[in-house]
Amino acid sequence: MVHVYNCHPFSSQQIVQVEQEPGLVCCGGGALFVVATGGCKVEAYSVEQEGCPLICRFATMGTVKSIRHSKTGDYLVTIEEKNGATYLRAYTNWRYQAEEKARVGVRLLGHLLRGASVRGGVQMEIIEIPLSERPVAVACCSITGDLLVGCENTLVLFTLRRQNQQSLQTQSQQILQSTWPNSQQSSSQGQTSSSSQNVSALDFERSVILHLPRINPKQVALCGGYVAVQAELEVLVLKLDASSETKPPEESSDTNKDHLEDHSDFLVLQRHQELLGDRAKDCDIPVSIEKTGLEDKGQYTLSYVLFRRFTPDFFQGCSVEETQLHSLQLYPLFTRAQSASVEEPACVFCFFSLPTVGYLYSLKGGVELLSAYQYPEKVLEAVLTDHLLHVITKSALQCFTVRCAAVAARIEDPYIDTTMKACPPCSLEVCALRMQLFIGLRSVCVYGRHVILLSTADTETPEETERNAQRRGLSRKWTISSPRETSTVGHGWNLYVVDTVSPLTLYQEMVEYSQRYTETNPQAQSLRHLLSEAHLLLRASILQTPEQQRSIQGEPAASLQTDADKPAEEQTAVETDNQELEEALRQNCAQLGDSFSRGSQKDCHLALPYYRMSGLSVTEVMARNRPLPSSPHTYGPGFLFYLKHYLLEETEQSLSQEAADEVIDIFSQSEPSQLVSVCASPPMINVSPARTLRILQHLEDTAGVSVPLTITMATMTLLLGDLPQYTQLMERHAEMVLVYGFIEESRLLLHGGGGGGRQHTHVRPTALTRQLAKTQPGLLVAAMVALHENSKVQLEQADHVFEELCCENCFQVDFWEAMLMASSQEAVIQELLFRVVSVYIDRLTNTNSDTHPVRTHTPPRHRPLKSADDLINSCSHYGALYPWLTVLSPAHTTSSQHQEALHKLQSLLCGPSLSVDSVVPLLERLSEETLWGFSLHLLCATRRGQYDSSIEKLLDRCPQAIIAYANHHLQDKHMALWWQKLLPELCNRTREAADNSILLAALRETLVVVSMETSPTEFLELIPDDGTASYFLPHLLACSQRHLLA
Repeated sequence: MVHVYNCHPFSSQQIVQVEQEPGLVCCGGGALFVVATGGCKVEAYSVEQEGCPLICRFATMGTVKSIRHSKTGDYLVTIEEKNGATYLRAYTNWRYQAEEKARVGVRLLGHLLRGASVRGGVQMEIIEIPLSERPVAVACCSITGDLLVGCENTLVLFTLRRQNQQSLQTQSQQILQSTWPNSQQSSSQGQTSSSSQNVSALDFERSVILHLPRINPKQVALCGGYVAVQAELEVLVLKLDASSETKPPEESSDTNKDHLEDHSDFLVLQRHQELLGDRAKDCDIPVSIEKTGLEDKGQYTLSYVLFRRFTPDFFQGCSVEETQLHSLQLYPLFTRAQSASVEEPACVFCFFSLPTVGYLYSLKGGVELLSAYQYPEKVLEAVLTDHLLHVITKSALQCFTVRCAAVAARIEDPYIDTTMKACPPCSLEVCALRMQLFIGLRSVCVYGRHVILLSTADTETPEETERNAQRRGLSRKWTISSPRETSTVGHGWNLYVVDTVSPLTLYQEMVEYSQRYTETNPQAQSLRHLLSEAHLLLRASILQTPEQQRSIQGEPAASLQTDADKPAEEQTAVETDNQELEEALRQNCAQLGDSFSRGSQKDCHLALPYYRMSGLSVTEVMARNRPLPSSPHTYGPGFLFYLKHYLLEETEQSLSQEAADEVIDIFSQSEPSQLVSVCASPPMINVSPARTLRILQHLEDTAGVSVPLTITMATMTLLLGDLPQYTQLMERHAEMVLVYGFIEESRLLLHGGGGGGRQHTHVRPTALTRQLAKTQPGLLVAAMVALHENSKVQLEQADHVFEELCCENCFQVDFWEAMLMASSQEAVIQELLFRVVSVYIDRLTNTNSDTHPVRTHTPPRHRPLKSADDLINSCSHYGALYPWLTVLSPAHTTSSQHQEALHKLQSLLCGPSLSVDSVVPLLERLSEETLWGFSLHLLCATRRGQYDSSIEKLLDRCPQAIIAYANHHLQDKHMALWWQKLLPELCNRTREAADNSILLAALRETLVVVSMETSPTEFLELIPDDGTASYFLPHLLACSQRHLLA
């Protein structure tokens, strides 16, 4: 479907004063090239100046049958006929023909002029390009300047080369400045160095030949490695890539030739086919590569991109003979985000057309059909540009919108099609703008904002027209007809230059045109479609590079000046234009946001990104969506979607009380179930609590009691200062039930974090959180643990919350201890263990071991939520205290705060999870002079397997604990230490202190264990030589009896 809007894209037109009837026209580089009918002369006119004055004219060597201009290199290429032969020629430096009696050099491909021909100064050159086959069509790459020639069943690619020659540069510049001051020589042709007199001369090198035995080219196109060839009813697009791999040339197939010979008397109808991407290689057109370049050592690789075949048919007033493809075009699109040195375009589009339907494909990033243009009548020719598609019929020029900007915008900006940004889809239906009537249009070409039209009067009589139509209708085959020669006795001709309006002007006209839909039916699809068209029009202008903007504004594309060389006034003008385009885009986004905010549920989500792109504040958006008092319509789903997302965002901006109350009213009318989330949103901090509480109470009466609703009502009563009512509401539910309510709506406790607990996002406590810290710290800690385990808050964010509450010394450790009980993530557990150990050690160093704590700078602490016994019983990371620890640090010998920290740290060292190696550096702060400090160091040494040294230290400091230590640790594989280490140590120490009852008791206990674990022989070997037999004999007897019983 094609929408039709009465917007006029043309601003003015002028007639080019041409002396002879034009036969061929083309444009480029700010010039219009006209070839007289049947003549051998090319005239160049400036389309940038009023009246299109003549730039120069020069003669060709034959009758021109086809002419093309190359933007890169600023050269012309022609197919000419002379004496029954066809030639391919390139004309370089053609601008120098503006000087009368200028010299012309003629040379063959690859043979540069030397000697006297060069010393005469820069001159126009005619390069003869020899071919083994008759050329049918030519195309120039606008990016590289390469030349593609289509012959019968072959395509020949010529690479543009630049060769430096000595020349009189000063003279050539004077010629240019005196003859055409508003234009500059092409950078590829006239780029010179300030330190030398070298100029770049153009030449071509035949680089590759493509053999296509089953297709006869009628038109060809070339763009950045993409090669397109068009037959009567077939289009094939290939991609040529340079490769360093050496591969043998492929053999072309000749099967089709025999097939056609066998069926020469039959009419073979091919079926309709469309093959995109990799599937295009399944077409029945083989392509083989023949490399011919001498300098380039690399190879070319070939890939199929697109194949389209049409079946001839009678439809829409076109005969089979008229059903032929035309207007093949490969169109590159660069974006402003690309670097100036990048030669590869962001997008490449392929356009071709039947008389009644045009097709636009996107080739890069996946082949896709963007648009199919249904023409109202038979189209003769079409030209694609950034903003519009220009088509001509026999009597009219018409413009269609294009979707190139929609593709380029998505390539340039990855945030499009998200909740941040939006752009109309590539599949948006196209629209036709108001047409301009002409008589006898024959061809069209476009340069920037200038559309050049050639019109000629029909010289056939009605009888001849009828006879020709009957003759064509009786034809059994369809072949493309050669261009009809215009009779010398004509009824008139004209060459028009029609200027299109600027995109901003056309946008403004579209906006004015859309007002009629806004007044009659604001939700009409036509309004949204027209606003989308206006959006893409602005997008195309914003995406354009500075070079494209200068070209559209009337400057020659082949300019040598960089942006830094441009006058300050011109730079300011460009910046002003860009600012106007950006402002227009914001206005358009606001209008699109309005359209989607009131639209159907299907597309309502698009209101959010468009409103964001508009730059409107939420209050401005609310004002645009207020229903009129006389209107029965309520708030649209798109507006509610936008408002919910705005309130879900963690923004620092807060609404005024009036705006916040209006938001409450909006949701109480439209979606009452969202009121809890709305009240918990950070921007709603200024909401009226009394008014909101009444609305929430009404919601509770109608919808029933829920935990998040109860907490929200308690928050409002807290803001009102009604603490009894607050307490009553909070006591409705048990603490664990309230925790589930906080999980359901975490913003009741925390603001910030993006609603998803992003790690590096600032969070802050709410008023309710501060109240819980004063009255219900256990509930606060449990809620924070639950939020962390449900990925509502990160560990660092929770720490920040407790710092904000100014109670990091109070509840932060309680939170970490509770996290150790709940968390199952190993990385989190190890981080928490390290933190609590650091805190315990800090508490031990900042408090005295006496029963009276020392006053320090640390704020007074509340009683911990969990004692050491609670943690040992409920948390697996806290282990039961070893029995020998009670000997080293008995209870009630230190202050309660010190004792609690010591027991928790000892419990962690007795547990299975703490990494001792990470704790040892922290324990260096604790001295071993005290028994409790010694116990911690002894625990670490034991955990690290240092039993020998631990036994020695324990015997030195506290021998009464040695048996309890040995009974606990010297078991299983360490049992041998009883007689290998402990027994010799006790014997030696009792020998030196025979009256030490503690050592003697430990020795007796050790002998009992040794006698139970060794044989009599082994026991005898362990008895010291100087030992008293009567002392060891009972233990030896017990060992022997046990051995006999065993």
